[in-house]
Amino acid sequence: MVEQRAPHLVVLTGAGISAESGIQTFRAADGLWADHPIEEVATPEAWRRHPERVLRFYDARRDQVRRARPNAAHQALARLERHGFRVSIVTQNIDDLHERAGSRHVLHLHGEILKARSSVDPRLRYPLPRGGIRLGDVCDKGSQLRPDVVWFGEAVPHFVDACEIAASADLLLVVGTSLAVMPAASLLEHAPLDTPCVLVDPEANALAPPGVTRIGQPAGQGVPTLVRHWQREGRLWLPETLVGAAT
Repeated sequence: MVEQRAPHLVVLTGAGISAESGIQTFRAADGLWADHPIEEVATPEAWRRHPERVLRFYDARRDQVRRARPNAAHQALARLERHGFRVSIVTQNIDDLHERAGSRHVLHLHGEILKARSSVDPRLRYPLPRGGIRLGDVCDKGSQLRPDVVWFGEAVPHFVDACEIAASADLLLVVGTSLAVMPAASLLEHAPLDTPCVLVDPEANALAPPGVTRIGQPAGQGVPTLVRHWQREGRLWLPETLVGAAT
């Protein structure tokens, strides 16, 4: 078993890893915004103008998340942690697939769809084990509940925490993200300069910035392959044969 003072794997996950579990992405041609313009469902202004529409949109997304199941990539990362590796996950996704797979150290940059929060005090958050949010559902301060997600135009409350996690990385693994969504994309800049960074994504060759190792495979293929290597060796490393074959 690898001790907790062993090298620290920090994983940044995006929509691509959840898409393999059947959750729609935002940027695909048939994605979430195809029928729902951002301005209508995912901004503070939309919430003020049409709260019912916003709640319906997120109720539908919540149902989709509940039906989804963790895939091979989620399971591999959880297995690596159970094997004794030090693993921290920073995710742009608002689903709970990492947790359901068994990962224990997960930071949600953009909130969690299976929780509600107060409209006046973001510290007041409530789990939604079933059902959704209705107009008239209020927090302990009497304010309407809203989805516990970060809307466009809102600050990312856990970004400082994510930067601190990235700064402690001995290896940074990026999975299923275009590295185009700010401020999450800037997390790579907070890792130590000599920290190796790997991008696992079918479009890795086109997406990866200079200096980032590219593994052009789906998350469900590339991540389990890396995890098997790390488990077998008992350490974090990048086998040249794997990287050379996948780029």
